[in-house]
Amino acid sequence: MNAPFPSTSKLPLRLLIAAPRGFCAGVDRAIEIVERALEIYGAPVYVRHEIVHNRFVVDGLKAKGAVFVETVDDVPDGVPVIFSAHGVPKSVPAKATERGLEWLDATCPLVSKVHRQAERQIEAGRHILFIGHAGHPEVIGTFGQVPEGNMTLVETVEDVARLPFGTDDALSYLSQTTLSVDDTAQIIAAIQERYPQVVAPKAEDICYATSNRQAAVKEVAPKCQLMFVIGAPNSSNSLRLVEVAQRAGACAQLIQRAADIDPRWLDGVDTVGITAGASAPEELVNEVVARLKELRQVDQEEVVTEKEHITFKLPRQLMR
Repeated sequence: MNAPFPSTSKLPLRLLIAAPRGFCAGVDRAIEIVERALEIYGAPVYVRHEIVHNRFVVDGLKAKGAVFVETVDDVPDGVPVIFSAHGVPKSVPAKATERGLEWLDATCPLVSKVHRQAERQIEAGRHILFIGHAGHPEVIGTFGQVPEGNMTLVETVEDVARLPFGTDDALSYLSQTTLSVDDTAQIIAAIQERYPQVVAPKAEDICYATSNRQAAVKEVAPKCQLMFVIGAPNSSNSLRLVEVAQRAGACAQLIQRAADIDPRWLDGVDTVGITAGASAPEELVNEVVARLKELRQVDQEEVVTEKEHITFKLPRQLMR
């Protein structure tokens, strides 16, 4: 007697896809700057640091002729260099100019806005309390906009209690654009309580894309047992999405590609959420959805909490 065929039926899986997700206007602009530069100047075009924190994006641009380096010293003479979306200290373009290199600035305009605010606060004679994560390129770039000693990094509420300033000191605060909205609000409240005289930025420093993606996760995560955040481990905004999902009650996994998914994670799970950090392309979202469809009988739904229509202009050199 022949053995029965194994069952090919798949367990049902409800899939909630958060929107907004993935690329923001600053990332779109940065990638287009590299692609346009390759068209205009030809390969190779050098990029200081990863243009955005996503290996898939970086590898795709490498295949087209982009070369990624960590310092301007690594750029040979006579080729253009592009500065990443995270922003750079003023010393970097100054050094490129000194060497006679043509350079293009792919700094996100919303990061550049923080840079300009930092300059204005120093001109007004205020010391800046900068809320951010030590070592992140955006923090390094912002500190490099002002003379050394004029800005102090604040990472936690506990850091506020250790600050050496008094209530008579002229202070202001600014923040990294990719932070947790909730954590940053707590730090700001602690700063304002200790230093009532502190001057706030004219507008929220955390960018619209970071806020919108966190808000979408807050909507989706409570309905899920498991949430996949597609992004790189060095991507600040992606790591914050993991934290937001966990606080909302979901088990959250940061993954870079569909291949990272362990099928065992789905054991006992009937609802999964998906989002993507601001430097993760939609192609990776589609890849993850396709993988889940291989494993389960998927019923998918997009949960839209906001529509985004923002775009940013390219540098003048590329408007040929």
